[in-house]
Amino acid sequence: MPQSTGTANLASIAGRIIKSARYTQEANSPSWQLIEKVPLPRGKSTVRWPKFGTFTISDLVDGQDMVDEQTLGMTFVDLTATERGAKIILTDKLVREWDTTEAYSVIGRQFGTAAARKQDRDTQALYGALSGSSRYGAAGTAMTFAIYAGGIARSRGGGGSSTAGNSTGVEPFDPTYAVLHPHQAYPITRAATAIGSGTSMRVNDVREEKMLNRFFKFSFNGVEAYESKNINIDSSGDAIGVLAQRDAMVGLTSIGWKTERERDASARGTEVNFVSDYGVTELDDRHGVGLLYDAAAPAVT
Repeated sequence: MPQSTGTANLASIAGRIIKSARYTQEANSPSWQLIEKVPLPRGKSTVRWPKFGTFTISDLVDGQDMVDEQTLGMTFVDLTATERGAKIILTDKLVREWDTTEAYSVIGRQFGTAAARKQDRDTQALYGALSGSSRYGAAGTAMTFAIYAGGIARSRGGGGSSTAGNSTGVEPFDPTYAVLHPHQAYPITRAATAIGSGTSMRVNDVREEKMLNRFFKFSFNGVEAYESKNINIDSSGDAIGVLAQRDAMVGLTSIGWKTERERDASARGTEVNFVSDYGVTELDDRHGVGLLYDAAAPAVT
């Protein structure tokens, strides 16, 4: 029987591709998964999110009015979404000759990996601007366990950028997670066996119910550390990771990844368009700080 390309077959193929793509995207974007998420209401183009200042509590004297008036110090962060997308061509010849479930799953995984990389890098682009662009670390400096622990302590206790070497720049906050490039994290995980049983560090903790499990490296002092290969390494071999609370950044989602097919007769194929509409913004830059450290590839010999 001659080979043929039917509409129903194309619909089935597109379904297989997007199913594989969605799973791959969700499972490969740890930086995006770790931030707050807000849906964009239908009929709206912007979400205004309130941000409040800090308050001070004063001692009172019996019978006397309180005179230390404070304002809410409220400001707003405008959250907007931008379309992202990609297009692939499923030629009639490819569909006729290469119509296997695994083949289209591979296409879906490739697209999902690209979508995850895009969402992660959109999130990671904000790391260096947190805490008013103050950062811990310095170019060319390897991140040791002592430095990592010091960053957590400095974040909680208040302290400036280690580059600046002063006591200003980073307001106290309670980090709940870190994201590092695997090359940044390597000196810490390499030394894990020498840290000792007196710490709360757990290396390669297995938590099968969490999507982020494969990126989880260790937990120390209440801060969970994750790896992301999507973090950009600059021309000097350095990278910027992050220590943050979940509300330091926010992802605004209008639509998740969806597909639409369109026949292109002259090309003898079908376009499959992938589109998503989302944005990522600093929500409270006081609740995170960039980690500028060396990310040169470790030796393997």
